[in-house]
Amino acid sequence: MEEYIEVDLVELAAAELDLVRKNVAATIELLDQGNTVPFIARYRKEMTGSLDEEQIRSVAEKMDYLRRLYERKNEVAAAADNKDKLDSDLLAKLTAADTLQEVEDLYRPFKEKKQTKAAKALARGLKPLADKIISQQYKQKIIEKMAQKFIDSEKELSTIDDVISGAEDIIAGDLSDNAALRKKLRDYCFNTAKIVSDQKNEDQSGKYQDYYEFRESINKIPPHRILALNRGESEEILRVKAEVDNEKAINLIYKFCQFKAGASFSYLENAVDYAYKRLIFPALEREIRNNLTEKAESRAVDNFAINLRALLMQPPLPGKKVLAVDPAFRTGCKLAALAANGELLETGTIYPHQPVNKKKAAAETIKLFVEKYKIDLIVIGNGTASRETEFFIAELIKAGLSVEYTIVSEAGASVYSASTLARKEFPELDVSIRGAISIGRRIQDPLAELVKIDPQSLGVGMYQHDVSQSKLEKTLNDVVVDTVNQVGVEVNTASAALLTYVAGISSSNAEKIIEYREKNGDFKKRDELLEVYRFGPKSFEQSAGFIRLDSTADPLAATPIHPESYNAAEKILASIGYQPADLQDDFKLADIKDKLAQLDLFSTAAELELGKPTIKDIIQALQQPGRDPRESMPAPIFRKDILKIDDIEPGMIFRGKVRNIVDFGAFIDIGLKQDGLLHISEMSELYVSDPFTIVEIGQNIEVKVLSVDKKRGRISLTLKF
Repeated sequence: MEEYIEVDLVELAAAELDLVRKNVAATIELLDQGNTVPFIARYRKEMTGSLDEEQIRSVAEKMDYLRRLYERKNEVAAAADNKDKLDSDLLAKLTAADTLQEVEDLYRPFKEKKQTKAAKALARGLKPLADKIISQQYKQKIIEKMAQKFIDSEKELSTIDDVISGAEDIIAGDLSDNAALRKKLRDYCFNTAKIVSDQKNEDQSGKYQDYYEFRESINKIPPHRILALNRGESEEILRVKAEVDNEKAINLIYKFCQFKAGASFSYLENAVDYAYKRLIFPALEREIRNNLTEKAESRAVDNFAINLRALLMQPPLPGKKVLAVDPAFRTGCKLAALAANGELLETGTIYPHQPVNKKKAAAETIKLFVEKYKIDLIVIGNGTASRETEFFIAELIKAGLSVEYTIVSEAGASVYSASTLARKEFPELDVSIRGAISIGRRIQDPLAELVKIDPQSLGVGMYQHDVSQSKLEKTLNDVVVDTVNQVGVEVNTASAALLTYVAGISSSNAEKIIEYREKNGDFKKRDELLEVYRFGPKSFEQSAGFIRLDSTADPLAATPIHPESYNAAEKILASIGYQPADLQDDFKLADIKDKLAQLDLFSTAAELELGKPTIKDIIQALQQPGRDPRESMPAPIFRKDILKIDDIEPGMIFRGKVRNIVDFGAFIDIGLKQDGLLHISEMSELYVSDPFTIVEIGQNIEVKVLSVDKKRGRISLTLKF
């Protein structure tokens, strides 16, 4: 296709993202070559100017949009050229258009239309009459006399009213197709519109009562309200619309088009009214609603992503033997004893609750499991019968059982337990037992276990079913990918599900790695991955730095140093009198750290002919071999006793854990059946616009009870004390 509009898209992307052009160009080239985002962010910093994963994805998204935008501009220019309607003015407007919507507005006048009223009127030759109405130089009687000439029953123009109505349709169509006018009205609507809702049908639960008579500016309404309105509308409980001052909008049309009252103004008035109310505003209202929804969805997805990352980054509990309990009433609580490495030791079922109520037998079973496997921690899922089970366990601890307990979210456990992956892992076990195993393992190593579950099922957001599922899925997948690669994956113990998220490793590669490991034993070096069937050099390049090994044959594999930089790492160690094997000697490591800290980055980078960012990363990695970035995150809160809402009074202070964060606040687990709400207004003495700047998922914080609604089971918390 001919290039009517040529532009340096890289320059444009760099300007819009406020980034250096050469860095953007390098990033785009690396992406186009098939390099993964984690690999580029970690191992190509000199080329990208140390852009992080989020910035790299922003570059990719911006470039994709610009490519589509300019491809569409040239398509529209070609379509106009084919109809001999491409002139310098249209070309200039197309070049200046910033959005796809503006390009489509410019395309409207000459695109192939369906048989609209205006198109039919044009085909019947009524354009001259329409022009005379617009001129306002002819009295109504003269217009009617002119209209008589067009009466033709074969063309469905049987009366003067039919003819004039057709002329009005042409005027309305032209107004609707005027790109500059649409932009003017769009700006007006987007600056002044309000979202309005009222009750359409009965709301038995009353959950939408705040929106029965609702009105708020589109520029002030928070994202979560937009999603709530959308849900109420989809459930046909609410009527929702955008509202503007129509009279001002119509006057804007008259002013823009320089229409003045004249002899046949009533006809022009009809045309303008029809153009605005039937053709232009309905489209703009859809734009407003779509724009608000897109922003609200984007915010909800971003919130979900922030929460998911914090959840996945919760620290593992190395060395902890766990007894997992998936609570239930009638069907019994399922038990799974797990070794410190997550290996299943034994399963069982107890019935401490109604209707079976075998509390004594259940207590004996718990004691047996704890003593037999030297259990360090009992982990209880937070589903049905959770607090009753917690009370049962707390009573055993009071009676002398030497163990602590904690409650974890079991969100997604049922999804995992019925999955193909779970059936493959534990083909002989019941679904509910698989759920108990998942609950226990997610406290031992949250990342390794939670990657087996669809991120959308992990319960760390709101409105996940009301947003674009494709966008949510992509964003959450990116979060999992970034987190897995930041932490690194021990290739000799990782599941196929975890390996799949390593940069450059496909699901097929992951399965082949497991097969190779089972057949040949543990990997001793990173480059052994090249011996795996169909694991090529490109896959190795992308993944090797994120693979971890605790091996004397490849000491640097305990670090995020890429094999391509092994030579540089060895030279750096040699310059201070050590070699890679010394990293595994705890006595030597302290001296290595001290000497590395004294190295001059600039001279070292110049000597090794590598960039300063790469040298800096290598030195940091050598100083902390085997470091897990999750170690600095807050550990779970372990308990020995239970709280009841009757025990809670305003003014009490508790140490709690942040379970979920939304736009209006955070939900805090303080050890009760229900989480307390820390409203955004109670997070600081200062104004807080974003709760994510104050708290994060998994964080342990001290909160004070503000109020207790025992009837509804609601607890309000505050940080202002």
